[in-house]
Amino acid sequence: MIADARLDHIGLSASQARQRLTEDGPNELPRPKRRTPLRITMEVLHEPMFAMLLAAGGIYLLLGDRTEALILLGFAGLSIIITIIQQVRTERTLEALRDLSAPRALVIRDGESMRIPGREIVMGDILILEAGDRIAADALLIEAQELEADESLLTGEAVPVRKRAAQSGDAEGAEPGGDDSPHLFSGAVVTRGGGIARVTATGMRSRIGQIGRLLETLDTQAPHLQKETAWMVSLCAVGGVAVALLVVLLYGWLRNDWLAALLAGIATAMSLLPEEFPVVLTIFLAMGAWRIAQVGVLTRRAAAIEALGAATVLCTDKTGTLTQNRMTVTELWLPSGRVAALGDREPQPEFHDLISAAALASAPVPVDPMEVAFHSTARDFRVPARHDWELVHTNGLRPDLLAMSNVWRPVQAGEPLVVAAKGAPEAIARLCRLDGDAHQALVQAVQTMATRGMRVLGVASAKTGEHDFGKGHEAHDFTLIGLVGLTDPLRAGVSEATAQCHSAGIRVVMITGDYPATAQAIAEQAGIGSGALMTGEEVRALSDAQLCARVQDVAIFARTMPEQKLRIVSALKSAGEVVAMTGDGVNDAPALKAAHIGIAMGRRGTDVAREAAAIVLVDDDFGAIVVAIRLGRRIYDNIRKAVAFIFAVHVPIAGLAISPLLLDLPLVLGPIQIALLEMIIDPVCALVFEAEREESRIMERPPRAPAERLFSGRLILPSVIHGGIAFALLLALHGAATVWGFGPDRVRALLFFTLVASIMALVLANRSFSTSLTHALWRNNVALRYVAVAVLAACAMILTLEPLRHTLRFAPLERADLPFLLLVPVLVLFLCEIVKNLQNRILGSRLPRVEWEKA
Repeated sequence: MIADARLDHIGLSASQARQRLTEDGPNELPRPKRRTPLRITMEVLHEPMFAMLLAAGGIYLLLGDRTEALILLGFAGLSIIITIIQQVRTERTLEALRDLSAPRALVIRDGESMRIPGREIVMGDILILEAGDRIAADALLIEAQELEADESLLTGEAVPVRKRAAQSGDAEGAEPGGDDSPHLFSGAVVTRGGGIARVTATGMRSRIGQIGRLLETLDTQAPHLQKETAWMVSLCAVGGVAVALLVVLLYGWLRNDWLAALLAGIATAMSLLPEEFPVVLTIFLAMGAWRIAQVGVLTRRAAAIEALGAATVLCTDKTGTLTQNRMTVTELWLPSGRVAALGDREPQPEFHDLISAAALASAPVPVDPMEVAFHSTARDFRVPARHDWELVHTNGLRPDLLAMSNVWRPVQAGEPLVVAAKGAPEAIARLCRLDGDAHQALVQAVQTMATRGMRVLGVASAKTGEHDFGKGHEAHDFTLIGLVGLTDPLRAGVSEATAQCHSAGIRVVMITGDYPATAQAIAEQAGIGSGALMTGEEVRALSDAQLCARVQDVAIFARTMPEQKLRIVSALKSAGEVVAMTGDGVNDAPALKAAHIGIAMGRRGTDVAREAAAIVLVDDDFGAIVVAIRLGRRIYDNIRKAVAFIFAVHVPIAGLAISPLLLDLPLVLGPIQIALLEMIIDPVCALVFEAEREESRIMERPPRAPAERLFSGRLILPSVIHGGIAFALLLALHGAATVWGFGPDRVRALLFFTLVASIMALVLANRSFSTSLTHALWRNNVALRYVAVAVLAACAMILTLEPLRHTLRFAPLERADLPFLLLVPVLVLFLCEIVKNLQNRILGSRLPRVEWEKA
């Protein structure tokens, strides 16, 4: 019929098509400008954190400290290079993942059929559609031959929907999904039959285009961690400069040596300028993106890494995210009442006739997902194939009889022809003329299977003669063979990943366009927690305030449209949740962009979904989300440890730079000594803490509070106390050495190397949130070993090379000085551990690990 119908449609002329293409524009969504390496570099250089790094380096250059300036600019350059490489790799991977968003299409123009690029389709074009075609534009069916389409990318419904030719009185527009609609939508795939359709909308006017327009109205949120860090750096910088000016004035006034006062002020400013904060943030997030990429998760926005550890709700689509988006035969039922649940176990031989009949009732080369499942099941369980049989006739679906049948001629001459039929159970019951107990048993079996989320089809067979094979369905004497239940199976590892989310205090919520019964069945299999079910119609009926009040108790949202998914995510955010949203379809894109963390599937996901998301799963592995959350928590923990160390380590440095002025002691730390110390502090912050392993039971604690500040009192106060312990011991040593008559250069050398050892003790004290010294001393960290060896080598070089000692104004250490180099850092470590233990007991267990474990 389709081939003949082509002659009845002339279509547009070439000149009309060109004119409309000029007026309406190409049939494609606006693609984001490709991010070239140069563009990515410019974006990175405009980041506030990198700007602060470069500004801090410039300040050091103005202060005349080229060594520290070069180190700082070196770290900025390293961070920029890491970030650029990661971003370029991400963009290239995304480019490789992109499929043709505007496929080629067969159209009729000037009375002839021709295949053109999808972007050249215009309003009014006549499309010729066949099984396997991706529909290139929204269209209205003019003629249809058993056409079914997979609209799962728009609706989330895994099962194809039936289409019919348009009739007078049909509405101009309609929503995707549902059977017996004449409307076709761009991005859907024809799974069965064929048809001729007239294009009604292209580009941004199509259903996909409307979703793209909705995306344009959404703004991504500014990174919380970067804003907080910028605020703290500004505050510390202002305070440091103010203290440095005060030191210059006090020193000049008390000692009447304004040149020495200026040097003391520079040393003080250097000791207080917190350039490590932006170093930590930029390197940790850049390295975090690299680490997460190793497990198949691409990070498109670094802010998502910081949010991962705080996620409280994981909203997930069903089709293609939790499930494989392929139909699988799950259960077989025979009229005798026997049931076979398929899996790895092969069904009994008595079920082979049912499997064979279902395959015979399908297309020989299937496109429809259910027919593919029938053939796969027959092949997997070695059911005898009928490859040598000849297909002689097909009866298609009719609106009044939702069943189809194939008539096959066996190889053996003289045998009757075999008619295999499949379809809706009620249609098969009608063909088999069931009544009484047989019909009741069929209905009960269908209800039992449907309540478990299965799509149920009936299968029947009949024998016919050579002269009767062309007759319709009702002319054959069918016998019921049984029922077949199909489901879209869970992805491997989904149940385990969901259980880990629950253990980590993350609520999993399903938001799908599929039917409630199917959604409930999949939720039960996936282990999604108990909660209410709400449909899209119910969501539409609620105000934003009412929806915000209800979302906390709902675990499943079914039959939802894209704008409703967006409202659900927005309501969860308004309720104070940190929302991660996963999805792969066009219908998921608005919610992906609105969520704190949008997670798109890389392989099956659409371009629209990937561009809207902050994170892309390369292998569509739902379990990788949990791994990414684990890494996100580890990264944030390590940022906290590094920040705590920075606050702690600056206390003794600033104290030793200022205290001699107040106590009339010899100056110990000048600009050059502080610059040397910064050479130790920077790699410790950037390398050692970034490489720290995760805390124990990291996925057994609830997420951190969304309003929790990184620079909080419960982080800063203990850190200042730790640094104060080190400073007190060093100050005591400074006073004692002065009383004992040590020369200024010997005091300076003794305090410098004791301070270096104390810094390493502070590193050990901040490696873990626990109070275990075993963790602090023996937990494996390759970067720490390398840094420790480098520090020892540098100290040995300074002590043995006379020119270096002279430049730093150090005297050689004597044997009597060595016990202090060991005793002070050991005391620092033990006292810091005691403080942590007391804080856990007295201050209500406010350290993160203890607090989370108790929760």
